[in-house]
Amino acid sequence: MKNDFKYIIHNNGDISKKNPAKAKEMFPIDRARDARKFHQQIPGYHMTPLVALPNLAHLLGVGGIYVKNEAARLHMNSFKVMGGSYAVYRLVRRLLGRENEDLSFEYLLSDECHDALGDVVFCSATDGNHGRGLAWACQQLKHPCKIYVHSETSQPRIDAIKRFGAEVTVVNGNYDDAVRQAAEDAKKNGWYVVSDTSWPGYEEIPTWIMQGYTSIMLETQEQFTGMGIVKPTHVIVQAGVGALAASVVGFYSAMFPEDPPLFIVVEPDKAACVYESIAAGDGKCHSVKGDLDTIMAGLACGDPSPVAFDILNNNADIFMQAPDNVAARGMRILGCPLNGDPMIVSGESGALPLGTLFALQTDEIAPDLKEALNLNRDSQVFMINTEGNTDPIEFRRIIWDGKNPVPARFRVKR
Repeated sequence: MKNDFKYIIHNNGDISKKNPAKAKEMFPIDRARDARKFHQQIPGYHMTPLVALPNLAHLLGVGGIYVKNEAARLHMNSFKVMGGSYAVYRLVRRLLGRENEDLSFEYLLSDECHDALGDVVFCSATDGNHGRGLAWACQQLKHPCKIYVHSETSQPRIDAIKRFGAEVTVVNGNYDDAVRQAAEDAKKNGWYVVSDTSWPGYEEIPTWIMQGYTSIMLETQEQFTGMGIVKPTHVIVQAGVGALAASVVGFYSAMFPEDPPLFIVVEPDKAACVYESIAAGDGKCHSVKGDLDTIMAGLACGDPSPVAFDILNNNADIFMQAPDNVAARGMRILGCPLNGDPMIVSGESGALPLGTLFALQTDEIAPDLKEALNLNRDSQVFMINTEGNTDPIEFRRIIWDGKNPVPARFRVKR
């Protein structure tokens, strides 16, 4: 029995089909270093672990599996704070007319900075993690923050945002409806939108956010170097609007333009907007309609970010969509590892890459996909656990109660 994946073999590792020019422009190494320099000033900053799972790698027939565990990021339980905080930093420099200066984190927190900015309000739409990260940044700067969520956002996610002092507005509809409402209200009230998705006429701040994420990748490369690994051979990265995926793909495409890793982009099958845009084949973004009902709340997006999609379309190799049970199994594998491998607490969106790798290596897959993936004992597979237990109720339903079980035909046979 073949698994339930849908896939598109796009660039398939063929350098002649790729165009890393935009990646080099958007993700130069100096920009990652600038982001890292800013992040290092934040109290409590430390490099999150790059966790090796050698026993699972042996079981799955690959050389290594490495998980960058962003659940340990600044006590925020998610990677999102890295993009939002850096974008706010860049925006503050712009508003102060000091774009060419390095402003210290201490200065950003000062009364002098606050008074110089005046009455500034920041806002954004979110599925949870980005809003919490932005709310934290605004609380640090002592400026109001308005966060918009969709009507299916869980109460624990809303409460986590409110704990950092943000005002939360619930919008009827899905994530994309919340994005539109936030943009409309910001324009009407003179607020500054700090969104990780882009749209025509709004591209610079989403680009700053994606560049902020490359601080994570700079850490990762330092950690790989310490292990004697030049770079991963394969990267499996999850996509919502595509911002993180584009950051990862863009960073490695800019750093290794002649020999990048094989990039596999995976999304929930109920919210596969990047996949559907690739499938259209016209190089344009296309929307996925409906309630986007997936357990992967952080990836429940119906509209791709155009600036992110351009990077992915030109540089990623394989696009996939997977059912919720793949992410749920990934959570359980990380939380109950093979003897000798470390445990990782992962939320639904964070576990999708690991669940995908496990399914690809244990279930029957199409010969053309198997050939394109070329996963073997020499493969060093990299992925990011983007979140920890950000929704405790849903987490217990999946881990304790067995919600979203693996279909019987795909269960472990060895």
